[in-house]
Parts: sequence; structure tokens; C-alpha cells
Amino acid sequence: MTYHIRVRVGALIIEKGEILLTEFNDPYRGIFYDFPAGGAEPHESLIEAVKREAREEANIDVEVGPLAFVYEYAPHLNENKYGQTHTLVMLFDCTLKSGSNPKLPDKPDPNQTAVKWVPLTELEHLELYANIGKQINDYASKKRNIDLLEEHKLLDQTLTSKLTETF
Repeated sequence: MTYHIRVRVGALIIEKGEILLTEFNDPYRGIFYDFPAGGAEPHESLIEAVKREAREEANIDVEVGPLAFVYEYAPHLNENKYGQTHTLVMLFDCTLKSGSNPKLPDKPDPNQTAVKWVPLTELEHLELYANIGKQINDYASKKRNIDLLEEHKLLDQTLTSKLTETF
């Protein structure tokens, strides 16, 4: 079965006024930057996908926090500038686990050339996968999040509430 929208997830990691980005040298776009991000795979939750993509693209382990952004790329509304795949990207506010040091993985994605800490002040001047540098800077200065409701956790919360009411 195929779907008309691809679901991507990413790790938004901001520390000490810098953001962790992956660098790519694409034959069509040239140098551009992205977050450790990629498509969710079958039988994988969004949180699992964020953790996997962070390991695959930046060689790190992360704690996945709340949802920071939802970004939609609709090719028909953007003259197909990034291709023809309709994409929904969910960026999660993440922190590095202790001992994780970002670096280019042994087997990077095609065209991936680096993993870099970039000052937030430079973000709006970089070519990003999604042109959201201003929004990232706004987010860094006044964080606000979106709740991700995971069905499998809702049942646990309901059971815990009922047990608490019983006692």
C-alpha cells in the first residue's frame, strides 16, 4: 500500500546558542543543511524514528522531548522545488544523552559531508532543507511545544487514573 504523504521526523538539538545540523553537498542544490532527520519506517513509532535517525546521521543518542514543529512541503504549491514527494516533517526538541559526541557516521547518507554545531545567529543565512531558520530562532528564544498524543500511552494513562481512583 502506498500513501500520498511521506512522514519525516527530525531531532532539533540546541545547546549553548548553537544548533546541531547535518551538512549535504547535493548535485542540484549545492551545500545545504538539515537536522538529523529522515523518513519513518513501517512498524516504527515517530519517537523510535527520531532516535534511529539521530544515530544514523549524527552518530548520537538522544532523549526525545516534545514536538517543536510540524512542517509541510506540498510540491504542487511550491513549483516542485524540492521534488515531487508531498512530505510532512515533525521536528522534536531533543537533548544529547551523556557521552554522545556528534560526528559524521561511518556510513553517511549519500551526499552527507559533515555534522556541525552552527551558531543560531547564522541559521537564517544558511540554505536549510526547509527554509525555517527564522522560526527556529524564534523557538529557541521562547519555546512552546505541541503535544504528541501516542495511542499506546493513552491506554496506560487511563488505567493508571482508574487505579488511582480505586485507592
